[in-house]
Amino acid sequence: MRMVTVVDAETEARDFRAFFEHERVRLVRATLLLTGNVAEAEDLAQEALARVLERWDRVCEMESPEGYLYRTALNLNRKRLRRMTIAARRVLGVSDHDALAVAEDRVDVLRAVSSLPRPQREALILVVWLGYGTEEAGRLLGIEPGSVRGRLHRARQTLRRQLGGRDA
Repeated sequence: MRMVTVVDAETEARDFRAFFEHERVRLVRATLLLTGNVAEAEDLAQEALARVLERWDRVCEMESPEGYLYRTALNLNRKRLRRMTIAARRVLGVSDHDALAVAEDRVDVLRAVSSLPRPQREALILVVWLGYGTEEAGRLLGIEPGSVRGRLHRARQTLRRQLGGRDA
């Protein structure tokens, strides 16, 4: 019985390694879009992957471990942005408006994306930010590619209205 547990742990570790190797570069690219900084993107991706590893026994059983990974990275980035905004306000006050405006713009975009219905948000993140095609995104979401395109279209319309013409 003990050997089965060891084999299962080894198999699970191998599965995470394969998951890690497949997703790491895409995750860094996605987080780079969020942060605009390579070092911050790599740190964010590393932290998200570490958190997934901590919960791998549950995450690997999920319908979309990739979705869980990217949602974890987005949540970590949201926390990072909140800390940056608070620090910028504290340090800069009103004297250096540009740095604060950039941080606030990012927060505005994240808020607008967060306000989208979950299906539209998932389509937007998978296709626009992570670079999946509509076929691949449809497979990940369990829907037809045409449905992905429809969700993406509605998400973009909503974001244009909320952000005054800026695309996310």
